[in-house]
Amino acid sequence: MAARSKARKRALELLYEAEQRGLNVTDLLEQRLAAPTTQHPLPEYTAQLVRGVVQHWATINETIATYSQGWPLERMASVDRGLLRLATWEIVWNPEVPDAVAISEARELARTLSTDESPAFLQGLLGRIAEVKDTVG
Repeated sequence: MAARSKARKRALELLYEAEQRGLNVTDLLEQRLAAPTTQHPLPEYTAQLVRGVVQHWATINETIATYSQGWPLERMASVDRGLLRLATWEIVWNPEVPDAVAISEARELARTLSTDESPAFLQGLLGRIAEVKDTVG
């Protein structure tokens, strides 16, 4: 698995854990940076992803809600919400990552970590967000 792919997975794990445990994701990130819970410290790109999502949280959620066509955020699987937030940040605010890469990475993580329908759902929704990204933010 490539370095950025691992960083995305770790960022997703942090978003998921924070949501499930009712924690502030920024506080959780800072705790993990200060005292890693695994043998390997968090990649810098993981921190960049989580901080980017937090910085643009309201806009990201609004964008996902606008283009999800009848699927409110609350109805989506927690893993899918996290993946959508991470990929939306990459598409809209990280010019270093091509849109197709952000979408493909989210799809691959959904394939292994979410429901059978999730990869196609994420690809479609993120594709719409990529088409309108210049109007977001």
